[in-house]
Amino acid sequence: MIEGDLMAIHGSTFNPPKSASSILSLLLLCTLPAIVSGQVLGPEHGTLVISGGGETTSHIIDRFIELAGGPNAPIVVVPTSGRNDEDYHNFCPCLRRFREAGATNLSVMHTRDREVANTDVFVESLRQARGLWFNGGSHWLHTDAYLDTKVHEELIALLDRGGVIGGGSAGAHVQGEIMNVSRSPEREFSERRLPREDWRRGFGFLRGVIIDVHVLVRNRQFDMVGVMNEHPDMLGIAIDENTAIVVRGDEFEVIGTSYVIIHDNQRTIPPDPPETWRTVGGPFYFLKPGDTYDLLTREAFRPSMTQEPIARVAPEAVRGPGP
Repeated sequence: MIEGDLMAIHGSTFNPPKSASSILSLLLLCTLPAIVSGQVLGPEHGTLVISGGGETTSHIIDRFIELAGGPNAPIVVVPTSGRNDEDYHNFCPCLRRFREAGATNLSVMHTRDREVANTDVFVESLRQARGLWFNGGSHWLHTDAYLDTKVHEELIALLDRGGVIGGGSAGAHVQGEIMNVSRSPEREFSERRLPREDWRRGFGFLRGVIIDVHVLVRNRQFDMVGVMNEHPDMLGIAIDENTAIVVRGDEFEVIGTSYVIIHDNQRTIPPDPPETWRTVGGPFYFLKPGDTYDLLTREAFRPSMTQEPIARVAPEAVRGPGP
């Protein structure tokens, strides 16, 4: 464990089933209104690489390839969130950055037909893969094609055998339980609340979490506030560009060059006392590369020679849903 306790956040002790079959059954049998919030859990086996997009340096792709088993490991790239179907073949431009990083055993998986996604022939390359990367674009196109299909089954099986699933931008959104996008675009961009009736499911590899991306470079650090007020039990993880979280089990590490913002209604930064008034406080805080986070206990850690909590982060009673 990395030294330097940033905060003490008390999480849930709920332990849901973790096998591939039980997780998939839960996904298929539960409707969105029945999802129990506040239980933040990652995969028992395998690894997630969840990137805020804009991977302009090699940090994130290099780590993904390493986790898949190295340059010769079989890796599948999924460009379905884009719209240039004629380019999605084994010479797809979407493979370029993986080749530049040294990967040699690459293939492309793409369809928009859910019937095709439910065939054994289509998922064969995924059954052999050690890593899969979801490209950026429009994240609902990934889930429209693959959610609750054989592809979804094989994604869970990939994690169960110790593989890695990664993705940036749209490919990050889809890894959470709920995607930070509304079925009502007008409500999504004006109210920033994401009401429960507008929820769009992600693949659920990281449960109890809503993910946002491109946050600082696009001045979106406040976009999650209304969503968290509406759903106070959820954990919001907002990731800037060229930055990612690497999730193993119920812990993650921050890698890359920028910051990850944690929106957690159990922890806030209170205002400074009257003698200084240096800050008015706020409902979120930042993690930098090298920091780690325990999803179960909602504790963050920073490399340090001491064991002191991070300054100015304090417990907060969980608020009820906003108006």
